[in-house]
Amino acid sequence: MAKAKSVTLADIAAEVGVSNVAVSKALSGKPGVSEELRDKIKEVASRKGYMPGGPGRTSVVETGNIGVIIPQYYYGHSVSFYGKLYENVVSVLYDNKYYGILELLASEDEKACTPPKVLQDKKVDGLVFLGQIDEKYVLEITKQSDIPVFFLDTYIPSANIDTVISDSYYGTYELTNYLIGQGHNKIGFVGNVDDTSSIADRFWGYRRALRENHIVFEAGWEIPDRDQDGKTLEIIMDSLNGMDAFVCNCDYTAYALIKDLTDAGYLVPEDVSVVGFDNYLPMGMEHKITTYEVDMEYMAKLCVNSLIKKIKHKKYVPGIQVVTGHIVHKQTVKCRN
Repeated sequence: MAKAKSVTLADIAAEVGVSNVAVSKALSGKPGVSEELRDKIKEVASRKGYMPGGPGRTSVVETGNIGVIIPQYYYGHSVSFYGKLYENVVSVLYDNKYYGILELLASEDEKACTPPKVLQDKKVDGLVFLGQIDEKYVLEITKQSDIPVFFLDTYIPSANIDTVISDSYYGTYELTNYLIGQGHNKIGFVGNVDDTSSIADRFWGYRRALRENHIVFEAGWEIPDRDQDGKTLEIIMDSLNGMDAFVCNCDYTAYALIKDLTDAGYLVPEDVSVVGFDNYLPMGMEHKITTYEVDMEYMAKLCVNSLIKKIKHKKYVPGIQVVTGHIVHKQTVKCRN
């Protein structure tokens, strides 16, 4: 049997025929390797005399830092839901004696699958990704990195990732049912359905409510709100086109839509009802929109606490964790019964 001090992760990886990262994940109980491979790696490690935490393993000193990665095109907008979500994440990190290091992910780096700089420089113990990120990038980074990662407000169906999301599907299902209960039956959905997983969930929650109430969805009821760069359209809609209500994918879209309709001579809610999602608008914008409130504070707390458990190899809930919210009734819905 080889001496423990002479055995490294590379030695085990070479014999099994896998990467050092795969060996590390297998021995630390992290996801990302099959049970069959995990058992094989453990068998080889045991036979070679590898001692986790012993002299044969390089000691890891925690930095006390967590990288918080946000796509630049989200954070850079004048209206940033993710800026507020980031503040919540940093607050929870501070309560747990960690510091958050913000890094904006440029579009070109996302397309090239370039790892975050804080990861390359080994300045962090873990990463939190906020918002929708390209599927190829997510798969590549989680494959390459041995550092614990958590996602917030996004998920990738094809990837086995740990994430915390709001209940987008049930939220718009509830909002649409509420509008139907108020006598509306020609309801449009405003949002680019294929842009993010959360918008897609909100669209299908809306569609389910229509179907259960025997309202036939019409193609013209799906209305885009942004261009290919993710920027809100200058004019989303200036005519009702026969609709009596709109479900918007977020409050800022609802705010912009109400302005467009008001400029066109319509009154909200007298002529048409509008609902949003998030219950969030920046200071300075009058927030009278009936909406579904997202519990950003709890989402951030759940994400950060789960990540810390993952870093310390403690038991946590893997996969998708969904945080529910509730309708907040304000001034943009009128009963038509």
